[in-house]
Amino acid sequence: MAKNHSKLFLDIVDDAKSRVLECTVHDVKTRREQGEEFHLIDVREDHEFSAGRIPGAKHLSKGIIERDVEALIPDTSTLLILYCGGGFRSALAADNLQKMGYTQVISMDGGFSGWKAAGYEVETEA
Repeated sequence: MAKNHSKLFLDIVDDAKSRVLECTVHDVKTRREQGEEFHLIDVREDHEFSAGRIPGAKHLSKGIIERDVEALIPDTSTLLILYCGGGFRSALAADNLQKMGYTQVISMDGGFSGWKAAGYEVETEA
């Protein structure tokens, strides 16, 4: 579902994306299948996470990730892959984590929408 994002929002996303490494939903699926170790972090809002998520994802919404990430993942060299609904909020969050000193942060372009569209497994509340 395409959203009409404001120009000013897209401007800051484009700025963040100029500094952030991105991957595709297929890259994340392949990394998992190959047994690569990384933290998959869902930066969407609580209600979005509750409605459905990528199995095994940790939830640190964009509103709190900078405040809480260090308690969950103190090693700043740990590989982190962030996702949101489409890849915009995750790019903004990834940019901030890099500013905090995290050295291996990737934003999943396409986000949860792309993951679902690819037909990959989704986890929901029981």
